[in-house]
Amino acid sequence: MSGHAWGMQFMVIPREEVADILASAPRPPGGLPAKYHVTLTEEERARLEALTQQGRIAARTLKHAWILLQADTGPGGPAWSDAQIRAAFGVGWSTIARIRRALVEEGLDAALYPKRPPPRLPTKLDGANEAHLIALACSTPLAGRERWTLRLLAEHFVTLEGGAISYETVRRTLKKTNSSRG
Repeated sequence: MSGHAWGMQFMVIPREEVADILASAPRPPGGLPAKYHVTLTEEERARLEALTQQGRIAARTLKHAWILLQADTGPGGPAWSDAQIRAAFGVGWSTIARIRRALVEEGLDAALYPKRPPPRLPTKLDGANEAHLIALACSTPLAGRERWTLRLLAEHFVTLEGGAISYETVRRTLKKTNSSRG
């Protein structure tokens, strides 16, 4: 049996056959092979070893340093598999892959101190639009209404300004002010 969903074709496999299909897929011992091979230079290895012997250091940085030291496939490196690293340090497959990729593509600092994403997306309203929304909320409501609702403000703002905003954006904007919709 097959079907279409969002322009893609798929085939339904009976539940009892799924386990057989997954078991027949070849898997190397110790997990999947590493896509990115860690080969540390003498300077990098010395820096990581010094880092692991420091007194106060962030736990994540220390764990990343240990993972890189154990994953080193260079001369003198232990060349642990991902399965060994996972068992020893209690981290997931994706964490190991992310650390390996960061080292190979971006360097040692990126692997040790990953950048966090910015906390929030930029706001949809600039200062002028916020002022217009607040003025609209403080004005008299539409005919037949006793007060402005958040959804009504969002709908009316869209007709005036042309940009679509959600009622949640209206709520967050009005919460920043001491205005009353009443």
